[in-house]
Amino acid sequence: MSATLNLAQQQAVNHLHGPCLVLAGAGSGKTRVITHKIARLIQAGLAPERIAAITFTNKAAAEMRERARGLIGRDAQKVLICTFHALGVRLMRQDGAVLGLKPQFSILDSDDVTGILKDCGGTTDAATARQWQWTISLWKNSGLNAQQALAAAKSEDERLIATIMARYEERLSAYQGVDFDDLIGLPLKILAEHPEVREKWQAALGHVLVDEYQDTNATQYEVLKHLVGSRARLTAVGDDDQSIYGWRGATLDNLKKLPQDFPQLQVIKLEQNYRSTSAILRAANNVIGPNPKLYPKTLFSELGEGEPVRVTDADNEEHEAERLVARIQSLRETSPHKAWRDFAVLYRANHMAKPLEKALRRAQIPYKVSGGQSFFDRAEIKDLCAWFRLWVNPDDDPAFLRAVTSPKRGIGHQTLQSLGTFAGKYRLSLFGALFSHSLPSALNARAVGGLHEFGRFVNDQQYRARHTHGAEAARAFMTDWLKDIGYEQHLRDGEDNDKVAAARWNNVIEFCDWMAGRAGGEIEDMSGASEMSTTQTSPGIASPRKSLLEVAQTISLLSTLNERDTDPDMVTLSTLHAAKGLEWPHVMMVGVNEGLLPFRLDEAENPDAEDAGEVPAGGPAMSDATLQRLQEERRLMYVGITRAQRTLAVSWTRRRKKGRQTLAALPSRFIAEMALDTATVREDPREKLRALRAEFAKKAQAAGAAAAGVEP
Repeated sequence: MSATLNLAQQQAVNHLHGPCLVLAGAGSGKTRVITHKIARLIQAGLAPERIAAITFTNKAAAEMRERARGLIGRDAQKVLICTFHALGVRLMRQDGAVLGLKPQFSILDSDDVTGILKDCGGTTDAATARQWQWTISLWKNSGLNAQQALAAAKSEDERLIATIMARYEERLSAYQGVDFDDLIGLPLKILAEHPEVREKWQAALGHVLVDEYQDTNATQYEVLKHLVGSRARLTAVGDDDQSIYGWRGATLDNLKKLPQDFPQLQVIKLEQNYRSTSAILRAANNVIGPNPKLYPKTLFSELGEGEPVRVTDADNEEHEAERLVARIQSLRETSPHKAWRDFAVLYRANHMAKPLEKALRRAQIPYKVSGGQSFFDRAEIKDLCAWFRLWVNPDDDPAFLRAVTSPKRGIGHQTLQSLGTFAGKYRLSLFGALFSHSLPSALNARAVGGLHEFGRFVNDQQYRARHTHGAEAARAFMTDWLKDIGYEQHLRDGEDNDKVAAARWNNVIEFCDWMAGRAGGEIEDMSGASEMSTTQTSPGIASPRKSLLEVAQTISLLSTLNERDTDPDMVTLSTLHAAKGLEWPHVMMVGVNEGLLPFRLDEAENPDAEDAGEVPAGGPAMSDATLQRLQEERRLMYVGITRAQRTLAVSWTRRRKKGRQTLAALPSRFIAEMALDTATVREDPREKLRALRAEFAKKAQAAGAAAAGVEP
């Protein structure tokens, strides 16, 4: 096993009995180190079920699980490999009772939260509610509750949001619901305030490994400290040069705190890059050089010098897109074996994709936009998920309202409004109010009868789901259920276009097959669902065959069905934030202008555009906050550069559109910081493509003439 690892990787893998920080530069094999360390821990006698490996995305967890299976076989199923949020769900399902949580609590999605906040704040404006949601999320990630946020408020707006947060927390408690931030904050509260639970988890977990450690926020770090305790069997793997999520709470302070909180910390640097050529790494090292270093390191490669990094300028966004298309075509014509999936185009913000898409369509080049709509964001899937959530937790009011109206069941808005008033008066959930003996005093007999019929149907479906095990039984159950609620007809009645209705119904069928596959253990659950069965009494692995209700309990953590698909043969368009953790043979970074990368300080922030990462950076007045933003933007440039394996092209425009105006633009300061040979700066890929095509035409003409026996 050690023969496949370099010396630094071996050192990290063999450090078993104390805290370890692995500074893993881009492309240095960090996942290899984590999976080999899992194998080494098992080899040293630690039971696989006592090992936890925590990642930040379902996709990363799935990849790690697959690699671990290749190294250690079936034992990989016993290792807890999941996201931070999946770990939080696992802990709360088992021990949330100490906070008054039922095991069947609901996980509210972003739309649910926005709706509740609109109600709590007395507004109908979704944008305002989302702004409140963003602020509350930041407070929660910093470990603040509503009372603490109110005490720390520095403005009237913050005091208002803290007051709304208090109402919001009361509403979540009444609903037996949690939001995604609670999946970290509430486990911390459990571990910090209940020693018996903390000691149980510390005894159960013999070693905790954390991937992408630089992306942890303050609350996640506190959870980790409580999980590992004084024995400090912890391996943190990360890279301070790739910390790009400060705008959503991640903090480099967690890297600074490690040696203070764990004095025996062993720091190991992984500096050999297995991804990129020396030319690309030299540009990356030069760009990141001006940033202050917690742990200085310099990436190097043994893959050879490779092609120089290309920098081009363009007149405007459309001209830039044309040049990008020409570069892709040129690279394809010089090496016809290149697949479309070998190419990626990266940019700072989502709106920059539009001219690129137009140019690619004109050239008939297939492409996909990374970070598109999640399968679970489709209306028909959210309808079904609302029913599942209601089975799991009848006190989930947002799920109740969606299920009772999708499809409509003869229960009108006035009835629901009266039910809501009645439930609020007696501090009941909407579903709990259905069977109250006092309900007939608030509603007429017909309305009460309709609500009772709906309640009995939900209870019957919940009972059946709890006792439905295996794939075939789950498919049969869901087929009957969809017929009973008339969902296919509901879709057809709601669409003027039969093809659209049929496509939505196909999504429903695909979703139900996918759910059934998880119930039967046919499809591995990327969310960590297999580790979160409510039938467990201690941290360990659940049976791969689960009831449909157990599968439904994890539904709010699942991301997209596309994560299980093979990578289609298309050019990838992606924001720089969404590209982190990925790599391609040929990368093109566009719009590398001042005001975009780095983002301008005087531009408004857009906290909703998570994958756009629209956070100001740079600017004339270098306050501490501005400097920190500039440094994060520099790290973002570094991340973009290090996505490239074989070739990298960077482009900027002399003019950019801003609204209806066209303004002069300047190249990003990061281009100069790459310290490239200036001879490469003015290359025009369109000229190269025309020359290539002329050369190919000349060769074809000569070949044709030779075949005809004529002098060319």
